[in-house]
Amino acid sequence: MAFSGSQAPYLSPAVPFSGTIQGGLQDGLQITVNGTVLSSSGTRYGGYVVCNTRQNGSWGPEERKTHMPFQKGMPFDLCFLVQSSDFKVMVNGILFVQYFHRVPFHRVDTISVNGSVQLSYISFQNPRTVPVQPAFSTVPFSQPVCFPPRPRGRRQKPPGVWPANPAPITQTVIHTVQSAPGQMFSTPAIPPMMYPHPAYPMPFITTILGGLYPSKSILLSGTVLPSAQRFHINLCSGNHIAFHLNPRFDENAVVRNTQIDNSWGSEERSLPRKMPFVRGQSFSVWILCEAHCLKVAVDGQHLFEYYHRLRNLPTINRLEVGGDIQLTHVQT
Repeated sequence: MAFSGSQAPYLSPAVPFSGTIQGGLQDGLQITVNGTVLSSSGTRYGGYVVCNTRQNGSWGPEERKTHMPFQKGMPFDLCFLVQSSDFKVMVNGILFVQYFHRVPFHRVDTISVNGSVQLSYISFQNPRTVPVQPAFSTVPFSQPVCFPPRPRGRRQKPPGVWPANPAPITQTVIHTVQSAPGQMFSTPAIPPMMYPHPAYPMPFITTILGGLYPSKSILLSGTVLPSAQRFHINLCSGNHIAFHLNPRFDENAVVRNTQIDNSWGSEERSLPRKMPFVRGQSFSVWILCEAHCLKVAVDGQHLFEYYHRLRNLPTINRLEVGGDIQLTHVQT
């Protein structure tokens, strides 16, 4: 089951980023950070990940993981599951580290991201809360590069996003460190286990509460199987498929269509750039509903618009995902 978060996601936030966690951390809250590690010159091999907590300006003892799950130029899906005694941290759907709380977790009310990374979204899910509609009713897409557009010049701090106190009393961080060229780090003796929360069986079907409406966003992330041929994401209305998104690796195409009364319409295949999905790699898809069309981005980059063929948007209230992928995150 997919849960609609109690807090609207931050969409394509600029880095460095600092945003409020509304209501602070709660037992069961799941925070997902989806983005891409930027490619840059410098080191190429190895590295490690540091976990730590800072209190009153002083760092505690480091906890290091000598396995590096983040790769330059590659997308990632980083998920924090808050539990009463610890954080469960997953990378691309695989349990990476268990970090025991050193301070009361309910005191944590801000999330910050820095470094060489481009963010697609930061989303919040809590199965113990009542789903609400997102607050970003006027989020725009930009022209076909990246969206929403980032302001030029000095970036202003939007109200309700930046914390009032720039120096938090407590801070827990996960920090990646690259090794020197040629230096290799040993991999863990025990391979990482799959962490089954949430579990997304394939095919995956869930309800879109309230159906579609202008400003409604749907976020999905996952990993394409190494031998993938095709997968699909469908937005459905009763027996109709209002929107069919069908990446086909056997045809090197991303096909879009609508099925009404079991009859397919005309396909749309044109793309402004090359096929964005790659076998064996993770991905994120952001679908934004507007009054006349759906706007779709992959890995934070605008890909295409699909004009509504079924115009009764509230009746489009079911999401179906199937094919050669493993889902790691769904937010409707």
